[in-house]
Amino acid sequence: MGKSQSVNSALLQGFCTFEKFCEIAGSASRNAPDKVHFVTTRSCYVRGVIDLHFISASVTSSCLRDTMSLLRFLLLSFAGASTALIISPHVRAHVHRRSAGRAPAPAAVASMAKPTAVVDTAAVEGLRFMTEEQARAVAATHGTPAFVYSEAYLKQQARKALAFPNAYGLTVRFAMKACPNAAVLQTFMRLGLHIDASSGFEVRRAIAAGFAPDQISLSGQEVPADLGELLALGIRFNACSLRQLRRYGELRKGARGVQLGIRFNPGLGSGGTGKTNVGGPSSSFGIWHEQLPEVQRLLKEFDLEPARVHTHIGSGSDPAVWQRVAGLSLALCEKLPTVTALNLGGGYKVGRMLADKSTDLAVVGVPVKAAFEDFAARTGRKLALEVEPGTFLVANAGALVTSVHDVVTTGEAGQTFIKLNAGMTELLRPSLYGAQHPAILVPAAPEAKTSASIFESDAKRYVIVGHCCESGDLVTPAPDEPETLLARNLDKGVAVDDLLVIEGAGAYCSGMATKHYNSFPECPEVLLDEAGNLHLIRKKQAVQEIWANEVPYTPKS
Repeated sequence: MGKSQSVNSALLQGFCTFEKFCEIAGSASRNAPDKVHFVTTRSCYVRGVIDLHFISASVTSSCLRDTMSLLRFLLLSFAGASTALIISPHVRAHVHRRSAGRAPAPAAVASMAKPTAVVDTAAVEGLRFMTEEQARAVAATHGTPAFVYSEAYLKQQARKALAFPNAYGLTVRFAMKACPNAAVLQTFMRLGLHIDASSGFEVRRAIAAGFAPDQISLSGQEVPADLGELLALGIRFNACSLRQLRRYGELRKGARGVQLGIRFNPGLGSGGTGKTNVGGPSSSFGIWHEQLPEVQRLLKEFDLEPARVHTHIGSGSDPAVWQRVAGLSLALCEKLPTVTALNLGGGYKVGRMLADKSTDLAVVGVPVKAAFEDFAARTGRKLALEVEPGTFLVANAGALVTSVHDVVTTGEAGQTFIKLNAGMTELLRPSLYGAQHPAILVPAAPEAKTSASIFESDAKRYVIVGHCCESGDLVTPAPDEPETLLARNLDKGVAVDDLLVIEGAGAYCSGMATKHYNSFPECPEVLLDEAGNLHLIRKKQAVQEIWANEVPYTPKS
């Protein structure tokens, strides 16, 4: 590999000589053509190996488009390191085929004939909205684990959502399943947001927090047993299946007004993983778009006039996808002449890790607004827009403050594990999705800080696990691979009783945890106000409350 190749020798200064790097790269590629090799700062040896099988799975699950995206993906595990990856020609060709959907041309294969190196100096993750002193104050006052939410960040994100580009009016509904604490709901209520509820129980919870029933829209996978009562209160209801539409018709035959909406699956999905994709033929959410004639038949049978069309495709950030789903949804609106509003749901991706991409609402909203304007010009109907962000509003507004309970090792060829006093009972996303969350070490006392390099000891690379007696209770899996261990670099040495702050824990963490597994009680929740003061917004659960609803039974002998 000559200096005219893609490796820039200047990038390797302080790492190894250019000639030495070429020697390592060539040797590694020849000896293991189906592997990706890592070479890290100050080592000049093959640091790690990842199987081609793992790469192939990652390309599929993460929808990575090209080799460079794959490299950036792999480099996430080396935050803070200057890392070189040596990619063999076999792997490069395979990745190209998997990402492009076809075999590369012979010339393309020839251009991949020599190893390629990428050197990355990723920033070490840090605390988002708390200081180390505030994290210690949370632990001292409320104990650990504890969720902390930033009032300032909640308001910042709400104002961004309220500025979503629109042509003829906008309603922003908070997808409360993301973080249903009353203090969070009330913060958004005061700013003018409405509610997207996913169950009848969430409707009751939102009303208890102070929302008026007509500010609440219900879109659920099941019909609440008390649907009639909820409709009588004045909530808005989106029928998410033909059966739900029939049930609404039976309860509200001949109804008019703004109460009824129809949720469709427009045939298109988007998501970071299959588990966050709620559109397309593999999703059960909404009425399949080709069943529109059956919808029209039920509307006629029960003399109903829907006011809304609702669609929701999943978690994505591609403006082209949102433009396309807006067009598909507007086509459905055109066939339902009483519709006055289109709800495009949520799914605005938020990057929790520094290298992750986030949705810019000001960007994805522009083609959506244009589509509404084109629809109005063509049909004379000016439709209002509704959106339902959840993750966008709260993901990075929350953090989980935990304590290091233990540090164990499985030997020189194994791993060093940090055991926390929290886990899937508070943070399920890593175990469920292979989701990535920043993990920031905060020494128990300020004087415990160290300036030692994170590369001086392999013991500074840790797999972080939870406190449940469950092998799947993993805080640091590989991206999108919940069963694959992935060690993290921490910028300080770790000791028992140090704090570990898990960032990006505002959405689908407290509200989606495996509550009470191993009989761990609910942890407290705290709000950090704009003045920097801490407020308890949920008490730690008394352990007796876990079994308070159990009914004694005496077996007959």
